[in-house]
Amino acid sequence: QISPRSDWFGKKFGFCSGDAVLKGNKKFMQKWENLAFIDGQNLYMGTAKREQGSWRIDLGRFRVYLEQKYGIVKAYYFLGYMQETREDLYEEIQAAGFVLVFREHNAAMLGKKKGNVDSDIIFHIMKKMYKREDFQKIYLVSGDGDYKMLVDFLIEEGRFGRILFPDRQFASSLYKELGSEYFDYLESVRGKIETKKDKKRQKKKRAP
Repeated sequence: QISPRSDWFGKKFGFCSGDAVLKGNKKFMQKWENLAFIDGQNLYMGTAKREQGSWRIDLGRFRVYLEQKYGIVKAYYFLGYMQETREDLYEEIQAAGFVLVFREHNAAMLGKKKGNVDSDIIFHIMKKMYKREDFQKIYLVSGDGDYKMLVDFLIEEGRFGRILFPDRQFASSLYKELGSEYFDYLESVRGKIETKKDKKRQKKKRAP
């Protein structure tokens, strides 16, 4: 069920989850038990660190968008490793309503700071499938082609929602064969989920 905070944000910024919100059908809303898995590094590189047109996501708005648009009841935000200097970021991610997950490292890998979390995300999803946990569909936020086999499997099982690409230009070509019902671009909703500072900066650039 949609939280009061999410409902307020949804009305303010125009988010909706299809006919469920438009009709106000609460029984229908409760059937949306979808999960999201965010590749944090890929999301960051595809937005804040992109070579042209970089922009920053407001994590609070993004979490509300996921809930309102796709019925996401739990969103897992994966990062490669923990740094003491990034505690503010970790607090921001959790305060926005994401479940923060770090990649596990053995003693030999701790100094290498590996950031790739694709295998961890795939494992967590397959574990949920194996245990027959109670959810409807899986949503991914990444443009990494390493998830393609997982996406194909989930589609075959009827458990895949969509993959949300942070950067249209650098989304893996492996996903080109997917039907349009299985992917979206975060750029298309940039105005709804970017930080206010970036919005103001964009307006100044467009001004004559």
